[in-house]
Amino acid sequence: MFDVLLAGPYPAGTLEKLQQAVAGTDISIRAVLTEEEFAKEHDVDAIILRIIKMPKDVIARFSPKLKLIMRWGVGYDAVDIQQARAQGIDVCNTPGANAFAVSELALLLMLAVGRKLLCHELELRNGVWSRELFTAQTRSLNHKVVGIVGGGHIGRLVALKAQAFGAKTQYYDPFRLKPEMEKQFNLEYVDYDTLLATSDVISFHVPLLDSTRHMLNRENIKNVKKGAIIINTSRSGIVEDAAIVEARKEGLISGAGLDCTEESPISKENPLLQDPNIIVTPHVGGTTNDIGDAIIPMIVENLKLMAEGKPLKYVVNKQ
Repeated sequence: MFDVLLAGPYPAGTLEKLQQAVAGTDISIRAVLTEEEFAKEHDVDAIILRIIKMPKDVIARFSPKLKLIMRWGVGYDAVDIQQARAQGIDVCNTPGANAFAVSELALLLMLAVGRKLLCHELELRNGVWSRELFTAQTRSLNHKVVGIVGGGHIGRLVALKAQAFGAKTQYYDPFRLKPEMEKQFNLEYVDYDTLLATSDVISFHVPLLDSTRHMLNRENIKNVKKGAIIINTSRSGIVEDAAIVEARKEGLISGAGLDCTEESPISKENPLLQDPNIIVTPHVGGTTNDIGDAIIPMIVENLKLMAEGKPLKYVVNKQ
């Protein structure tokens, strides 16, 4: 019997759906909800992770029995993939499964910041009829240029959704898409500096790597198009939070929508939360109650492959 651990909190019914999906196999799935409970575990065949992190020391405590760390979602920066590889553990993610949800939030933030949603909400709660108060500052996506940093699945979905609102889309990625894919998604390739200087909205959709940390920072944010909106629904650290605060104070950008912040969880005293032109959400882009409908089949497929001794899919630490 293969012992699989579902670690941390998940949408209601996740454990039951997983157990039902592996019924009749040699796979047994159980759950631990808290980090305290997880800290007692050391001898399982596979772990499904969503929020709980597995740095080097945590991975090292597990027995050689552990062969798979399965991420619920696309990001894997919470797992020390080098240590996992050294112990013969495959780390896998579920690419594309939450792309629709993340792209929806990115568009929601673009619209909310552009139409001053939070500004209106706060004024109305204070008894101010703000109908004309922010007119000079509001903007639609129609005829605007949306610059997408990262041409992956999420970035391409954001492009399509932005185009539905009448926007033109351009993108930067160190690995340029094939011409036919650029044509399919109506994406114009530009270098990163050009994207910053010419985009009305800049939306980040890249993994957190040494090369992408503070990809938008205090220095290059000075080069963005005057009044641009910054969106980050990827990972904390891609955008330097202090750069956003300073750029707002200096009038360089009109606002920002951040699903990821460098202080996480964010405190109510954080300067990002003092400006209603900056909308912050608690890293919920890929989290909806129905997201498991897309993720669970991908996880179950890998669990069955593991039990059959076959190569796994979506391995992020092959080398």
